[in-house]
Order: sequence, then structure tokens, then C-alpha cells
Amino acid sequence: MCGIVGIVGKSNVNQSLYDALTVLQHRGQDAAGIVTSHGGRLFLRKDNGLVRDVFQQRHMQRLVGQIGIGHVRYPTAGSSSSAEAQPFYVNSPYGITLAHNGNLTNVEQLSREIYESDLRHVNTNSDSEVLLNVFAHELAVRGKLQPTEEDVFAAVAGVHARCKGGYAVVAMITGYGIVGFRDPHAIRPIVFGHRHTDNGVEYMIASESVALDVLGFTLIRDLAPGEAVYITEDGHLHTRQCAENPQLSPCIFEHVYLARPDSLMDGVSVYKARLRMGEKLAEKIQRERPDHDIDVVIPIPDTSRTSALELANHLGVKFREGFVKNRYIGRTFIMPGQAARKKSVRQKLNAIDLEFRGKNVMLVDDSIVRGTTCKQIIQMAREAGAKNVYFCSAAPAVRYPNVYGIDMPSPHELIAHGRSTEQVAELIGADWLIYQDLPDLIDAVGGGKVKIEHFDCAVFDGQYVTGDVNEAYLNKIEQARNDASKASAEAVSAIIDLHND
Repeated sequence: MCGIVGIVGKSNVNQSLYDALTVLQHRGQDAAGIVTSHGGRLFLRKDNGLVRDVFQQRHMQRLVGQIGIGHVRYPTAGSSSSAEAQPFYVNSPYGITLAHNGNLTNVEQLSREIYESDLRHVNTNSDSEVLLNVFAHELAVRGKLQPTEEDVFAAVAGVHARCKGGYAVVAMITGYGIVGFRDPHAIRPIVFGHRHTDNGVEYMIASESVALDVLGFTLIRDLAPGEAVYITEDGHLHTRQCAENPQLSPCIFEHVYLARPDSLMDGVSVYKARLRMGEKLAEKIQRERPDHDIDVVIPIPDTSRTSALELANHLGVKFREGFVKNRYIGRTFIMPGQAARKKSVRQKLNAIDLEFRGKNVMLVDDSIVRGTTCKQIIQMAREAGAKNVYFCSAAPAVRYPNVYGIDMPSPHELIAHGRSTEQVAELIGADWLIYQDLPDLIDAVGGGKVKIEHFDCAVFDGQYVTGDVNEAYLNKIEQARNDASKASAEAVSAIIDLHND
């Protein structure tokens, strides 16, 4: 999960890129980067950290140009180095920079092809750099001194033919324009829009529509699966379907947790989808425990608030805010390392005893992934005096790893993997645990005015839409993650040892 943005403007775009990345900060807090183009030259700033920390005034003043792209990255195992902050750059052909959200599932094969056949060098472990080199090669083989939109779309078609996995991309071709494209299953989100200024029309490509809203752009639409949009430096927009057999299968977890509620994704309001999740949960509770003794419904801020409110309304139970959140702590789900996650929960949330004491409390969260957070929160509720603590997940049990760009690759880190609902309830310390049913989640997200027939639900059902993920692949990425985690732990230990010496 990362955030991407690209802007073709009529004046300097540095501030707009900065503002857009700030809006998309929820998609990643590990690193940020912006590259702009002016007079055939590129101006780049990227580093680890939040947007506000990476870009100081002196950096912003150097990011000149009316065209540019930006990226915010969330941490995954082995990707904490600033060398892997995006955008990435290759000088041939034309000078191309690229920012990417997602994950390639055939990256090893592509890395070999790039070295042995394309004769290109990859300098990091990032699949984004691999994708960049594939795109650059496909554009280079066109052999044009000045690329046209036909060349750009042919290069994207070449990427689709070679790359497997989930990806949403913005790339800048120096001196020519910006291209955005989406994998043939549309797993990761990407939208584009425009705004009118005194100097003409400006265009933006971004991960979520909320970035367009905040900056005064009007949403045109989402990119279709396999589609590309190319906007030239002088402001001409072209779109083309570049995949042979596209199928819309967006990641349903975007609606559960990743996206902001004020975004539209593939025409679906994230906010309304979460309202419907609450309705479905209430219906399930009424079926299973029509004589329930829930006194109060309390959300675990912030993502679950919408579902929890609708759940309480349909049950006819009081809705209360029982936790106060420290907004200066990052999202625990995407923090690097279990120890950091455990430490941050207590720093992030504090219980209001008044709302818990002597009550049967239904806590509502968007999902349960590792179980670290909810276990501590349930303990906090008991310490605040709750009589019974029930726990409700707006999503089904997360039992399988995600391989399309969300940091949950190891099944043994998932608390529900190989366990029943009752076993999970015991592990997290809940008196009762209720999960959303997958058909209800699908109906909640895809059953509104905009009908979506198929989603990537792999984390819930183990069905990977790209068709190239098997047990051997999952075992390989789990081992790679373990190796990266060990290496990271050893590095930290070495630093501590040096300090102690």
C-alpha cells in the first residue's frame, strides 16, 4: 500500500504535489518523494519520513517545473532503506521517473530478463525499479527519437504482457509528459481528473479521489483495468486500453481499511460501503444472538467508526466514543516490526473509563490481522471496568497472505490462519467474537448503485486473481520475509552493541 500522484500543470506543481501527498499520507508513512521537470532537467527530493519532514523549504524551492510525480511509501520487510524511496529514475530512453503502488508477483523472472535480455541494471531490491526498467525497455524498443502516445501505449501493453501482480503506476517521461496505468485486474486504485485555471486546464493522476477533491480537481473517472492515460506536457490527454483480457477485480481490503472514507473507488463511496458493512454486521448479530446484552458500541478509531455507528443504529444500542486517539502516532498495521506495533498501541489509544465501567461493551474494528492491537485494546477495556468485552470485525477473518502490495505476506503472522473464530476469541481475550461474512462484505462494497461483480478477496478466501500464486510462491516470500526480518533485527542489535561499547 503506497500513495502515488502525478500532475501536469500550467505553473509550478511542487506545492500541489506536496499537498496531494499529505492527503495520501494514510497510505504510507515510511518514505516520501517528489520529482519535477523543467527545461529538460529533473529535480528530485526523496527520503525516509513523513511528507512534512522530508520536504523543507529549501527542498521545495528546488523542485521547479510545471510537471511532476510524487510517492508515499509504507514499510514492508526489507524496504526501510532510503535508497528504496520513490520515485525511481532511469536515464534511457528520454529520462524516465516512476512511482508505483502494488507488488509484482513474478519479480524474480523479470529481474533475470532485465539483466540477461534487456541488458539493464537494477540497483535495489524494489520491484518498483524492476517495473520501471521493464517500461523503459518497452519504450526503448520502439526506437523513436520523440515518442508519441502510440509509443507510450505500446510500452504499457508490453508491461502488461510481462508483469504479473497488482500495480498502479505514474511515470514521467522527461520533456514529453506523464503516463498513468493500472494492472489488468485493477487490483490497486488509481484515478484522474482536471481543474480549470486562468492559464488553462491542469490534470492530476492519484491513488484516491480525495487527493483531487482537496486540491480543487474534478474527478473524471477511475482508470479501467489495463487502461493507461497519457497527458503531454502541453496538456493533451489520451487514454487507451492496453491489456488483452482485462477484468475488474479491485482489492476489497481498500474499502475495509486502506482508503479514506471520503474517497470514491471504482465509483463506490468508501463511506457508504462501510455504512453497509455495519448494517450487515447488525443483521448477523440479530440472527445469532437476538437476545444479546450489548450495552454500548464503541469503535476503535478511526477506520471502524463508520461501520460501528451504523451497527449501533440498527441494533438500537448506544454508540459512544470510548477511546481517545493520539493522532501523532502512525497506523499500527503498517509499522515495521511486531515490537514497534505492541509499543505503539498503548501510546496511541487511551480509554475513557466512564464509557466502560460495569457495561457489556461491543468493540468494533475494521479487521483483525495479527491480533496484536485488538488483544491490547480488549485488555484496556477490562482495565477500564468493562463487565464483558465483545469484539466485532467489519471484515471476515484474515487467513491468507496478501501478495499485491499490502504488508501481510506471512500466514503465520495472521492470528486467524488455521484457527476457528472461538480460538481467535480466546487468544485475543474476547468474551465473544463476531466476524463479517465474506458474501456480506462483497455485497456491502459491490452492492450499491455501482455494481462490481468480482473483487480480490485473497486475504479472506485464498483465491488469488492473477492465477500465478501457489503454495511454493507463498513459502518463498515467507522465507524472504523471515530473512529480511532477521537481518533487520541483527542490524538493530549491532547498533545497540556499538552504543553499549
